[in-house]
Amino acid sequence: MSENVVHLHKPTDPPAPGTGPTVLTVVPDAPPARPAPLWVRSGRAVKTAVTHETTRATGRAVARHASYTFNGGRIVARRTWDGKTGSRYERMIRAAEAAGNLEAAEEWEERLSRFRAARHHRRMDLLHSPVDAAKGVAVGTGMGIGGLVALGVVMAIATKDVTAVVTPLMATIEFINLMITIVHVVWGPLISLGPFFALLALWAVGSKQHAAPAWALPAKVRNSEGEPITPSIVVKALRDLGVPALRNAIKEMGDAGASMLSPIVIAGCGIEVDVTLPSGVSTNEIQQRRRKLAENLARHEHEVFITIPTAARTVRLWVADSGALDEPIGPSPLVTDETMTADYTKGKAPWGQDLRGDAASISLYQRHLLITGLSNQGKTAALRALALWLALDRSVEFWMGDLKGAGDWAMFNGLATKLIQGPTDDHVIQVTEMAEDAVEEMNRRLQAPPGTMFPLLVVIVDEAQVAFMCPAVDEDKRPYGGSKAKSRYFTAVRKIHNQGRAVNVLMWQGTQDPTDQNLPKLVREGAHTRASLALGTESQARMALGDKAVDGGAAPNLLRPGLDKGTLVVASDGIAIPAGQASITVRTHFISTEDAAAIADRAKALRDGVTTLHVIERGEDRDPLADIASVVGDASRVLTQDVLKRLAALNADAYGKWSFLDLKRVLDGTGAEPYKSDGRMVIGRDRLARALANRDSDGSASADG
Repeated sequence: MSENVVHLHKPTDPPAPGTGPTVLTVVPDAPPARPAPLWVRSGRAVKTAVTHETTRATGRAVARHASYTFNGGRIVARRTWDGKTGSRYERMIRAAEAAGNLEAAEEWEERLSRFRAARHHRRMDLLHSPVDAAKGVAVGTGMGIGGLVALGVVMAIATKDVTAVVTPLMATIEFINLMITIVHVVWGPLISLGPFFALLALWAVGSKQHAAPAWALPAKVRNSEGEPITPSIVVKALRDLGVPALRNAIKEMGDAGASMLSPIVIAGCGIEVDVTLPSGVSTNEIQQRRRKLAENLARHEHEVFITIPTAARTVRLWVADSGALDEPIGPSPLVTDETMTADYTKGKAPWGQDLRGDAASISLYQRHLLITGLSNQGKTAALRALALWLALDRSVEFWMGDLKGAGDWAMFNGLATKLIQGPTDDHVIQVTEMAEDAVEEMNRRLQAPPGTMFPLLVVIVDEAQVAFMCPAVDEDKRPYGGSKAKSRYFTAVRKIHNQGRAVNVLMWQGTQDPTDQNLPKLVREGAHTRASLALGTESQARMALGDKAVDGGAAPNLLRPGLDKGTLVVASDGIAIPAGQASITVRTHFISTEDAAAIADRAKALRDGVTTLHVIERGEDRDPLADIASVVGDASRVLTQDVLKRLAALNADAYGKWSFLDLKRVLDGTGAEPYKSDGRMVIGRDRLARALANRDSDGSASADG
């Protein structure tokens, strides 16, 4: 046992005069600290070694050079395979077919046929080459020996020495023996060093291509993305684009291709340059290689835009600063400027920014509007932003149908004259009748005296694809949805498109994932302003924007779903588009639902008060259930079609536009629902009587129509 040690503890506070002495305590010695176990110290040493920067750099270097060698072998093998087979041509054929370029596909197929024919001729030649080679060797050997003997005869005559006849032949034999000796000496080292030189060659190929994981590459190479774009970088990117005519033309140019480029200028968060292509190179060959061009410029595909200006055989490249398009653009002026007002005829709605960073505003004057895109890409927000600006013009009237019904347009309650919200067939019927009412208003205005001025009426239908796909039909068998001439919604929209703008009746539609079924051709082509968010295919892009815009470089199908939310490709004469281009890309301001409600409140303050109708009036002052019972009368059951006709005759204003869905909605839950009898839908008298009796006994109010 260790000895006790006396420790003197000073009190925390000094003792008062006259108090007791300092306390002495005896404390045993603390046991000596034990050293850490060996395995603990070894683990710490290993962890330190692994995390040390030198160790990590060494590991990256080993992985990098090993990858260079391995991937270099893969590159050489692929090049060899491409050279020996037609795989390269087959890849180009598939790429051309995927791009829809049938002419290029046919050209590559013809090249593949020529390649296969030449390869067949070479193989046939190989079958005859051994015989031809043997004959050649025999003839050559005989001629060579004969020549050497003839030379020896000449030397023997000159020297008068008969032995000189074989001197040239023996000299040749000795030379061949010397060569064999040299090869025998050198062959061993060549066999030993050959694999090393082969690996070194593979390493050189992989090193030149930086064929290694990104984390293993040197910092300089890893950080090369985002380097400033210079003329030499642009020319090199074009040269390596895979267009033979362009590559050969650049090689033949005395200035190495610099004459093709206009001055590179700063354009917003990127640069812009025009490229005049050499003869034999078309602009669509560059457009079809957008991804490869972007990668050659050390950019992502969405950071490079290719458009066609007015100059012939010219493409305009806009290259974003690396990562710039992923940064937000800031709030809308509608949110930051509470004093802002709108002017429908002369003003422009602030919508966002173009790729150059300039403010993008659009005129809405006498322009029908269509916005489309994939689901959840910001379509409603982009459409609502324009409506919110226009609402700040107190003379504008809104009729709205939100066929999603999620409350995205709820802030227009008290601002819009009509606001229908919901996704069901009944809501589609309501929206269709609203559009037909707009047609009647348009016709009334068209028949007014010449020179009469009318305030703007905007009919907005969000999620319009729900209306086009609605299967409901009316009492005359006319469908509400569809794309045929008898479709009620389609017909109403087409009539507004045809003549509405002349009397300030406009149609705005928002739809998603366009097809010929949910967005008919005549409807989409009737819009003066067409805008598209991210889409899935080029064919959808053509539906959304038209062939001219897509052929001119518009590519909403190349936007990134989820990452490019709110980014629109716009084709319209109401927005400033650079000369020679058919479209412009706009990054729209996002206005949240809370901010939208605040802007709507400012718009309401400009008005005297608007009463919003949430359904189209159908004679709600009547008792529909009692009226149905009255038209059924004493018959035990009546066909639903006959009931609808009798109701219309009873009161045309209340029931003239009723459909089977209206009838079903009133009777659902009453016990008097329509049922089938002999294969046809009927309504029973006894069921109606019980429903009326039960309702009256419960003291319920009349059913709402």
